[in-house]
Amino acid sequence: MTTPPRSPRLLVLSTVVLAVCGVALLAVPHGQEQAAPGSSPVSVTGVPSPAAAAPSVIAPTVAAAPSKPRAASPSPVVPSALPPHGEGVAGDRAVQQSLEAAWPADLPADDERELLATGRSLLRADATGIGREKWPELFPHSPAVAPAFAAARFRIQAAIARQDGRPNQAVVHLVWAGTDRGGTFTDLRITDWHFTHTVKKGAPTWTPQPHT
Repeated sequence: MTTPPRSPRLLVLSTVVLAVCGVALLAVPHGQEQAAPGSSPVSVTGVPSPAAAAPSVIAPTVAAAPSKPRAASPSPVVPSALPPHGEGVAGDRAVQQSLEAAWPADLPADDERELLATGRSLLRADATGIGREKWPELFPHSPAVAPAFAAARFRIQAAIARQDGRPNQAVVHLVWAGTDRGGTFTDLRITDWHFTHTVKKGAPTWTPQPHT
């Protein structure tokens, strides 16, 4: 089968189309590609912009430095729970244990016994008037001054004897209960008697100091 000759008109049209395509291709700058939809544009010259060339600076995450440890301070001694007011004799043991836990013993046993015996007697004499004649220098106005508490309702709940700053000084710390002349009962009262270690008649002893 013989192919019919192409029309000169069709050849001219094809030549025009090819020429237009060639011009369009020449108009596109060398090395530029059309960016795909959604992709970031690429620099025409291939040289990154200053913003792109500079590395991104990220502030380093600084962990909070631990606070400087404070100087170790003596931890307060936590005594055992005190009994409620009005507990009576049943609560005295807890008071005694609280004192001993708060102030550990620091005196020789013989000195502690002497101080406790004298301290208890002094407190009873001061509160009830009983035995004041033993210490006329401490109670010069007795018996003119009436006792503030009734002897029948007086009770020492707890007592300890400890050093008082220096080896030759001591303090007897007493907790007690009593009913005053107005009939009011109060427990967990606190009284301190201070002593100085002296020598009397050639024998060392603990001498009570007047209340100031």
